[in-house]
Amino acid sequence: MSYPQYPHQQQQQASYQPGGEPPLWAPYYGATLPIAVRRFFKKYATFSGRASRSEYWWWTLAAFIVSVVLNIIIQMGGAAGASVSASGTVTPGPGIFVGVALALVWALATIVPSLALLVRRLHDVNMSGWLALIILVPFLGALALLVFAILPSNPAGQRYDQPAGY
Repeated sequence: MSYPQYPHQQQQQASYQPGGEPPLWAPYYGATLPIAVRRFFKKYATFSGRASRSEYWWWTLAAFIVSVVLNIIIQMGGAAGASVSASGTVTPGPGIFVGVALALVWALATIVPSLALLVRRLHDVNMSGWLALIILVPFLGALALLVFAILPSNPAGQRYDQPAGY
């Protein structure tokens, strides 16, 4: 099945070998999960450029899966060795600290690149990266960013590409 291409996708394809991965400054349309994760970490704090929907949503899925696994570790660590006092107070088991430490390391390691990916995704739909600050508005901000992340690529977003200085 062949999908129609925007002019910027045709221009992008001309800049690298057919069947190869586009340069890091360019969005990767049709990225797979491993490629999206690899590009996420390679572009750790890169707020310029664009990110395709597939790059954004594959990373979102990977981050969600890691979060679920970390929550399971926290729950199991808290349940193992938990005790209940006579007053009914539950004291979690010592394993909870391992899970919480892992979750904290994960959060600290991915917060900056996650924000950078969101900014690049906003650039791909031809919106300012500063719109990421809308997340500060409770509930409605997250809902607006969800809608923006779902939007298709906009050819005018090419203005955020910076191939020369990358």
